[in-house]
Amino acid sequence: MRLLLIEDNREIAGIILDYFEAFGHQLDYTADGRHGLELASEQYFDVIILDIMLPGMDGYQVCRELRKRRITTPVLMLTARDTTDDTLQGFEEGADDYLVKPFDLKILKARVKALVRRNSPGAFSDALVFEDLTLDLGNHNARRGDQDIPLNPTCFTLLKLLISKSPDLVTREEMMYAIWGDEPPDGDALRNHIYQLRVAIDKPFKQAMITTVPKVGYRLQPALSITA
Repeated sequence: MRLLLIEDNREIAGIILDYFEAFGHQLDYTADGRHGLELASEQYFDVIILDIMLPGMDGYQVCRELRKRRITTPVLMLTARDTTDDTLQGFEEGADDYLVKPFDLKILKARVKALVRRNSPGAFSDALVFEDLTLDLGNHNARRGDQDIPLNPTCFTLLKLLISKSPDLVTREEMMYAIWGDEPPDGDALRNHIYQLRVAIDKPFKQAMITTVPKVGYRLQPALSITA
């Protein structure tokens, strides 16, 4: 999972970051509400963990603005406020879940996992499926029709992202972050990896699934005939 944590308490933020990173999840972090809004608007995240009391913009304002911008990323609000009115306000501003401090990290992880599952069906299953293409999350192999397709780690990461977001497109920036994090290489290495994935997934078959959205990214779509 890729999570965005917006929390101005450095101690709490450090505990959350360490906990989720220990499970192999990627986290971006900011202590400022306005900066959090910018990150959430410009990049892809599976879930946003959002504190209410923040400098710049409070959590209610951040959530409200995200929904105005039609950004549907699930939001889990964290707060020390535990009244019914506070909880209702969070939901009215567009939050998907609400957790009162102090909280158990295992409960936070379970809530985040539930939001991801609700937003991306199959995200925690053993396989992802798109038409006759199946990605085995256990052995990192793909299968299209009756043909097994071994994948290198980079192609596996790209295909997982494509299937998880299908039929929506995956931007080049999302792909580069998934592979290299904040330190992408110079040049257009991504194009080479997409070519390798196409050779594995599309070339052996009469129909192609991976399509390019010029200057934006890539998506999976129902198989199209490959022309010479």
